Amino acid sequence: MRFLLDDGQRDFARSLDAMLTAAATAAVVRSWAAGDTGPGRALWARLAEAGVFTLAVPEQYDGLGPLPVDLTVAFVELGRHAVPGPLVETVAAAALLDRLGDATTAAAWLPGIAAGKVVGSLCLLSRDCPYALDADAADAVFVVEGDTLRLAGAHGPVQHSLDPARRPSRPLGGAVLAQGPAVTVAAAHAAEVAALATAAQALGLGRALLERTVGYARQRRQFGVPIGSFQAVKHRLADTLVALEFAQPLVHAAAVALGRGDSTSGRDIAAAKVTAGEAAYAAARTALQLHGALGYTEELDLSLWIRKARALRSSWGTPSACRARVLAP
Repeated sequence: MRFLLDDGQRDFARSLDAMLTAAATAAVVRSWAAGDTGPGRALWARLAEAGVFTLAVPEQYDGLGPLPVDLTVAFVELGRHAVPGPLVETVAAAALLDRLGDATTAAAWLPGIAAGKVVGSLCLLSRDCPYALDADAADAVFVVEGDTLRLAGAHGPVQHSLDPARRPSRPLGGAVLAQGPAVTVAAAHAAEVAALATAAQALGLGRALLERTVGYARQRRQFGVPIGSFQAVKHRLADTLVALEFAQPLVHAAAVALGRGDSTSGRDIAAAKVTAGEAAYAAARTALQLHGALGYTEELDLSLWIRKARALRSSWGTPSACRARVLAP
């Protein structure tokens, strides 16, 4: 399959990049991690104005989608700038409500998600995943347990996370919205959308880490020359670049497969998720090593990207689970 982003998609990516660069997202991330969601909600509204959330919502509910390829384009830029908040969970919740087939429930929530007025979170409850991301900041937390979908009525204390800007807590109580096999099918689809968006987010994050590390290697001098001139450093950066370049077509191919409804879309998404997640994690390790002791300091904005890379690696599909899905007969 030959695939290239069209001019409109590339322009969309550039406009998001320019907007987020001007927004100084590092300060927004730090505020979100401290529990101050005001700057994050303001940025969320600007993303909505740019049309990000409409890409996950069908036209009959004031959206433009679902458009998986365009959604990955947006999430690459969101990852590049480490935008905080339950972005993945919101678009996954939109996918679940759309696939559920309940027009009343969809009409109650999807227009608000498309307009950026509803910050959502989604928890597919299991023993391994008992938490919802950013439930304290979300307007609606959708919880799937077995074949039951409910709207959480409260949440427990915020738990510690490797990435302080990711604030998980246990959803509690709430009213049942739907029950039956349709919930199970819709939840499986939502998980695929979440994994794809996370893969795109990881790809953008890895690119940002590589760009920052290359810039630092050009400036940092040792023995009178930039450390970027050392062969070992060049090889490490080249390996990181190759891994990210290899992940990019897998992410786009998975988005195309999901959009077409291919029977292999789940496997394609798993391949994209593990490849992009491992590439971003490798980029974080490279950035940490080549920045030396400076890379360990919390004051350096780079730490916000490094911490997020490890969290995204396991979010919505651990590497082992994704590999098992790819290798399954």
